[in-house]
Amino acid sequence: MPKILIPTALRQFAGKQDSVEVTGGTVGELLQELASRHPDLKRQLFSEEGKLRSFVNVYVNDEDIRYLDKDATAVAAGDTISIVPSIAGGSAAVAVALDKEEILRYSRHLIMPEVGMEGQLKLKQAKVALIGTGGLGAPLGLYLAAAGVGRIGLVDFDVVDFTNLQRQVIHGTKDVGRKKLDSAADRMADINPHIQIDRHEAALTSENALQILKDYDIVIDGTDNFPTRYLVNDACVLLGKPNVYGSIFRFEGQATVFAYEGGPCYRCLYPEPPPPGLVPSCAEGGVLGILPGTIGLIQATEAVKLILGVGEPLVGRLVLYDALAMRFRELKLRRNPECSVCGDNPTITELIDYQEFCGVPHASEAAPAPMGDIDPVEVKAMMDAGTPFVLLDVREPHEFQICRIPGAKLIPLGELPKRVNELNSADLIVAQCKMGGRSAKAVDLLKQAGFPKVRNMTGGILAWSDKVDPRVPKY
Repeated sequence: MPKILIPTALRQFAGKQDSVEVTGGTVGELLQELASRHPDLKRQLFSEEGKLRSFVNVYVNDEDIRYLDKDATAVAAGDTISIVPSIAGGSAAVAVALDKEEILRYSRHLIMPEVGMEGQLKLKQAKVALIGTGGLGAPLGLYLAAAGVGRIGLVDFDVVDFTNLQRQVIHGTKDVGRKKLDSAADRMADINPHIQIDRHEAALTSENALQILKDYDIVIDGTDNFPTRYLVNDACVLLGKPNVYGSIFRFEGQATVFAYEGGPCYRCLYPEPPPPGLVPSCAEGGVLGILPGTIGLIQATEAVKLILGVGEPLVGRLVLYDALAMRFRELKLRRNPECSVCGDNPTITELIDYQEFCGVPHASEAAPAPMGDIDPVEVKAMMDAGTPFVLLDVREPHEFQICRIPGAKLIPLGELPKRVNELNSADLIVAQCKMGGRSAKAVDLLKQAGFPKVRNMTGGILAWSDKVDPRVPKY
């Protein structure tokens, strides 16, 4: 028996059904049968003269028959008829339709009642801002493009590095050294040439965020640092845009939808950021290359659901994913009525200085190296001169296996308090790690333990590779 799909705008006149099975041999007979069952719907579809209204289009199995004789267009059992009325949206009416190639491209969407022609047109009209084209941004960009989201704004200023390729699957080896913005846009356009890609080559800041994001319907957070997370959140609340959030670290990830229809925002969950350096970045702590694919696809799914207006969005629900246990958990979130940005009496009504809020110094205001820091070039000069000192490597054993500086003594930072007796307080000690953060903590720990001659090698072993010995691999 043929089936007629009822668009969302007309379901109120058809008993809130999304589809109806009817009998008949032609499109005209099917529509008349539908109208006889639902008189209120008949008035929406047909004029007083019994003619199908001009703003209603009809498709048979996704074929446009608007210029055919509907009364004579035959249908068979199992055929699907889609009714597609014009839909008001936005301040200006824009005629949007799918051409023959798009209908074929999106056919697996179109035959789903939850999507159909109406839903695919919603996707084509949608405008989504994607902040970052790295780990999370890679699967997001690929699948939003493939799904047919009509306009996607990419915000990024970084370049592709070899270390990105383990997880940022939108980029390839040939793209190393290219702007991520260009690499991602080219790949997305190759997947779907029917979409518009906006390139915003800039770091998102308090000065440009509202201007960049105001023209988009949904914002997806694919960032990896706290200042930008708080900036994206506050901008979304102020603009009234949903914020599709995701985060990853090692084997674990999180996803939810913030700032949507009375739900909580990021500040409701985390009113204040952790102290700088307390939570290691993926560059220091690592991340399973597959993990951003899982979390990014959850974010993409949520964005598509919001556009289509189907399903139950992740509003007030935080999904936690543990890849090692292959387990998902869900926590309930509540909007905080005292939240400083989305609460009943917000104190943040404009964007602030998020670097300062998160305790991160601005690049232009970077403080000089604290006393006790030492450059890798100076460390090499001490080695060459035979100056006695202990080079203390505070990384993890698995990092030590990747690369090391000859003569370094390994004591992981977490083990240092109980192994401090292996060091002599009379010796000059130079601490080093991957980038300088953990070794700075080791210096503080040793000074508190009574070691007077302790210095931190700035930039860690990565700086050693850049400045002293390029044969040492980076990771």
